[in-house]
Amino acid sequence: MRRLLLPAALAVASFLAGMVVTGRIGPAEQATAQTPAPAVPAAPAPARPALPSGPLPELADVAERAMPSVVNISAVGSRQVQLPFGFFDEPTQSAGSGVVIKKTGDVGYVLTNAHVIGEATDLTVVLFNRRERPAELVGLDPYADLALLRVKDPTLQPITWGDSSRLRVAEWVMAIGNPYQLGETVTLGIVSALGRTNPQISVVADYIQTDAAINPGNSGGALVNRRGELVGINTWIFSQSGGYQGIGFAVPSNLARDIAAQLEKFGKVRRGTIAGILRVVPMNTALAADLGVRSVEGVVIYRMRRGQGDAWTAGIRAGDVIIGFNGAPITDTEGLERAMLTAQVGSVATLRVRRGREEFDIKVPISDAPIRNQ
Repeated sequence: MRRLLLPAALAVASFLAGMVVTGRIGPAEQATAQTPAPAVPAAPAPARPALPSGPLPELADVAERAMPSVVNISAVGSRQVQLPFGFFDEPTQSAGSGVVIKKTGDVGYVLTNAHVIGEATDLTVVLFNRRERPAELVGLDPYADLALLRVKDPTLQPITWGDSSRLRVAEWVMAIGNPYQLGETVTLGIVSALGRTNPQISVVADYIQTDAAINPGNSGGALVNRRGELVGINTWIFSQSGGYQGIGFAVPSNLARDIAAQLEKFGKVRRGTIAGILRVVPMNTALAADLGVRSVEGVVIYRMRRGQGDAWTAGIRAGDVIIGFNGAPITDTEGLERAMLTAQVGSVATLRVRRGREEFDIKVPISDAPIRNQ
């Protein structure tokens, strides 16, 4: 009997000790307080975006809605190859994906990547119903790696545009394309990050990063949201093997939509530049010392056309440090290139220039940039 009472006594003692410990906190604080401190109003909690109401949509329904708008593209062309005994034309062929974004009557427009088209002269699209149709190149923008094709077929089904600016990290997305020429393939993932950049691919695009599987052949395909709306054009992957490693990138739909409209209307996208600037380099401590400036901010005009071009006429000189463009800071060479390329052709830009210990503004016109080779 004593053995049975001992555990019970220990349990009761532990419970009472716990009550004592927790009970001391309140009365002890009240005994030492002389006057109650004025209540400090709590800071309002940061507003959080409202969660979508209702159940998640059926994935099969989303895919069924978007898949008819995705096509396969075959691009056949040739390139010159130099051999010891002369030149010959080597046939080239590439394949990728595209998205029907517009239809007027029987004529539709397909958006894809410029690198899918390359130098091809013979373009064919395969629709969701297996119809093969010839395609005509309307125009391409190598700076954003986008191209627009024109196709004629009464069964074309345009996709609905989505607003890529409303995407959130961890929101789920679906990639639809033609990896490895297998035909329509759907993969599912989330938005891993937003605003990714890669100057080696494009200096004008802030990419959507996703872990939805994107493989060779997916280029030009659709990235869609939970409503089946187009929020991106799948463009490139990060991979050490050439295959899927969980990191893919898409051009945001808002940028793609603007570029597609310009391609349809003008056959090209007018990109800006400042004529006469030949080379810009990053600033560093050695250059700052050589140029007599106190800061390593900005970029340096390293080489330019002397005595000609808009830059020279406006007063820009080699060795000038560009620290601002239309009020926005310039921190690297890609930033200046992007600012020029996205500036309106025919407008006048204001450059903030540092020369020695002086700092001033120079106004210079924006002219058409030369066509970039893919």
